[in-house]
Amino acid sequence: MFLRIFLFILIYTFFINNSYSKTFISQIGPNLSYPWGVSKIDEQNVLVTEKSGALNKINIINGNIIKINNVPEVHYMNQGGLLDVYVDNSDNKINVFLCYSSPSNKPFSSKTVLEKSVLKGSSLVKREIVFSTKQFLNESVHFGCRITISKDYVYLSLGDRGNRNNAQNINNYEGSVIRVNLKEKMKNKNWFNKNWMPETYSIGHRNPQGLITNPNDGSIWSHEHGPQGGDEINLIEGGKNYGWPEATYGEEYGGGRIGEHSIEGMADPKWVWIPSIAPSGMAYYKGNMFPELNDHLIIGSLKFQQIHAIKIVNNYPILERRLLSKPFGRIRDLEVMYDGSILFLTDEEKDGIYKGGLYKIFKSK
Repeated sequence: MFLRIFLFILIYTFFINNSYSKTFISQIGPNLSYPWGVSKIDEQNVLVTEKSGALNKINIINGNIIKINNVPEVHYMNQGGLLDVYVDNSDNKINVFLCYSSPSNKPFSSKTVLEKSVLKGSSLVKREIVFSTKQFLNESVHFGCRITISKDYVYLSLGDRGNRNNAQNINNYEGSVIRVNLKEKMKNKNWFNKNWMPETYSIGHRNPQGLITNPNDGSIWSHEHGPQGGDEINLIEGGKNYGWPEATYGEEYGGGRIGEHSIEGMADPKWVWIPSIAPSGMAYYKGNMFPELNDHLIIGSLKFQQIHAIKIVNNYPILERRLLSKPFGRIRDLEVMYDGSILFLTDEEKDGIYKGGLYKIFKSK
C-alpha cells in the first residue's frame, strides 16, 4: 500500500560555514515504529528497518512507503530485532544485507545473523545466511549489528551481548568485527591470527553501533558505546585487539575504574567521548551540497539528540562540531544521498507511542 504523506518542513539555522543560506529539515513519510537502519537504493529510494521486523522502501521525493515482503523472522526484545540494512548495487542487482537477532525455540534466546538477499519488486528473494554467531544467548543487549562493504568483503560489528568477558574470548564472535569474503566461499582460515575463528577481523569491542568504509582508501571505521563515559571511534585493522574491557576510558555505572586507559599491544581509540554521547549510526560525507563537510564522519547521538561531524585528516580525527542548532531527537542512523543531502532516523518514544521517523537535511536551490 502506498502512503502519500509528505509531512512538515522545519527551517533550522544549520552549522558551520560562513554562508547565510538556510538549511531545511523535512520529515519524509509517516512516523515509524523504532526505525534502526537506513540505506540508499538509488537517487530516490531507501530501505529502512523497523526493529519489530518491518522493512520499508521509502521514496524520499514523495514519501511513498512500501512494506517489503519475505523478510526474516526476528527476536524482537529489548535491544534485539531487525537492526541494520545495507544495500549493494555493485553487480546491477539490489543486494540487501540485513543484520538481526534470530530467535531460538526458547523464549528469551537469540543469536545474531547476517543475511543477504535480492530485492525484486516488493519482496526479498534468493535469501541466504552469510554469517551467524555460534551460540544462542539470553541477554538481549549489545548486538552491535552494523554492516559495511569494502572491496570483496562484508564487515559486521558485533557487541559483547552484555557480557564484557566475551570481547576477549577468541572462541566466540561476540565483541568483535567479523569479515566475510563475498567472492570466495572458503572461510576456514584467518589471515590475521591463526588462533582466532575464521571470520574474526578484530576483537575487544563493547557495543559498536557505527561501521563505515572510507571511500577514499577503503579503510574501516567504527564507533562504540562505552559504559559510563568512554565512547570510542576506532580505525579497524585486521588482527588488532581494541581492548574492551581491559583497556577503556569508561567507568562502571555509579563510578569505579574498569580497566587501564591504554595497554601495550592493544589498539588505542582514535577519539574518545567523556562524557558519553551514546553514538549510533555513522556515515562518511562526500558530496557537493555541504562541501564544508567533506571528509567528515557524520555520527548520531542518542543521548544529546544531535548530529556530530568529525573531520578526518590522514586517518586521524582532528575536529568535532555539532550540526543542529538544538536537540532534534534520538538520532539512530544516517545516510548520505547521491546529491549530498543527509538522511537520518530518529527513534523517539513517549508513553509507549513511537514517533520516530526518517528526515532529510538539504539546501534549497
